[in-house]
Amino acid sequence: MIETDYLVVGSGIAGLTYALKVAHHDTSRKVVIVTKADKSESNTKYAQGGIATVYDTDADSFEQHIQDTLIAGDGLCKEEVVRMVVEEGPARLKELIAWGVQFDENNIGDFDLGKEGGHSQNRILHHKDITGYEIERALLVMISKTKNIQVFEEHYAIDFITEHHVQKAPLDLQDEITCFGAYVFDSNANQVKTIVSKITLVASGGSGQAYTTTTNPSIATGDGVGMAYRAKAEIEGMEFVQFHPTALFQSPQESPAFLISEAVRGFGARLRTVKGEFFMRKYDEREELASRDIVARAIDTELKTSGDNYVFLDCTQLDFEKFKEHFPNILEKCNSLGIDIRKKWIPVVTAAHYICGGVKVNLDGETSIKNLYACGECSYTGLHGANRLASNSLLEALVYSEKSYLASIQAIDALALSADVPEWDATNTSQNKENILITHGRSSVQKIMSDYVGIVRSNRRLISAEKRLRIIYEETEELYKESLISVELCELRNLITTAYLICEFSRNRKENRGGFFNKDFVS
Repeated sequence: MIETDYLVVGSGIAGLTYALKVAHHDTSRKVVIVTKADKSESNTKYAQGGIATVYDTDADSFEQHIQDTLIAGDGLCKEEVVRMVVEEGPARLKELIAWGVQFDENNIGDFDLGKEGGHSQNRILHHKDITGYEIERALLVMISKTKNIQVFEEHYAIDFITEHHVQKAPLDLQDEITCFGAYVFDSNANQVKTIVSKITLVASGGSGQAYTTTTNPSIATGDGVGMAYRAKAEIEGMEFVQFHPTALFQSPQESPAFLISEAVRGFGARLRTVKGEFFMRKYDEREELASRDIVARAIDTELKTSGDNYVFLDCTQLDFEKFKEHFPNILEKCNSLGIDIRKKWIPVVTAAHYICGGVKVNLDGETSIKNLYACGECSYTGLHGANRLASNSLLEALVYSEKSYLASIQAIDALALSADVPEWDATNTSQNKENILITHGRSSVQKIMSDYVGIVRSNRRLISAEKRLRIIYEETEELYKESLISVELCELRNLITTAYLICEFSRNRKENRGGFFNKDFVS
């Protein structure tokens, strides 16, 4: 049994930033970070575009950023949250810079501010087209220098420990529930460890792997939402799945799909049909710079109408030398496939990219479960509403890691480690010798979600999806009860839970907003 003051699940921008702050505040406190893969592997690492914040106050303002966010969220953002995140953004950005994150500068030494869909001003700070990678690099350097932080790589969080485990009795939503830590599977040692903590932060990232085509890495299996839902935490906004308009089309498709950053459209790239026709004017006067939900749905409509497998992104008219400077990795990827962007158009498709819903938190990052905080993509703060404004996700993670940190240091002195937490019980389980059940289950969930619960949904499709998911759920739960723990089996459980919640929330929504579109609601 491992005891710690703070347990952090996840090693992206949200988890690492929080860990650094609580560790630096009191060096006598112990901080444990568990991450299911290598410590650098996270959704943060794959973020290309950058961080949206009001830096150039001569051309931009908080109010403009706030209004852009509210418009993108289609009336469902929590305005109090939007104002807080936008107004605190510059201070959090300065912390990143102080920690060694390097953002691109222009030829006069100012930050080179980019513009993306839905933004009225240039306000995206970036590092080439690998901003997330640069942030992850700098934060991990800081983590390595902080002696009271211990990082457990290849450690998969299975479930949060609550009264359900201590009292060995089921809990109801109306019960007061407390988090005492988590059961964590050490995949190298092939054993489950019990980590008891005073405060737990879940920052486990997204759920993109619920779909066949996604820009998310293979680790993005909805683990935080799955664990929190089983622990009876409040979940909100799961129907709002954001599909990125421009993932690189390849045959066969890579997983994750290679992302062609929204910043490329902000740079001037245009969308064309296979026949070469520009089409975005039909859908929005902002054309390629409309918000993601509009652009993704426009592409989906064009593909369903034409029967084509992809549309094109035309970069041929752009300044090639500047493109090479801004998007070196995108250029390298295109060149590797024989696509000379000076002469050829880039084939692109939509891909599951970001989920706006998750574990519901208050302004301090607190979930409905005592001593459990949530931050980053696995959380629901109300910032994004029905559709996330581009490059607001890293900003949200920074601001809410600060809020969670401040609330945590206020609370921790009054908390004690639970003495009643039982060790993991693997009685009457054996090694699973039917891994095909897991791999088939995962691919089945992905196909169901892609076919029935994609960009455009219908009541009939949602009902069909739930029926099919229920069968997979029952089979998987039976397998789980009989089998020794494996990462693949736990991931499947969480994917099924995430998929079910997306369906359930979609069935309960009766109007089209932002990233949610049900064709039965079109008059």
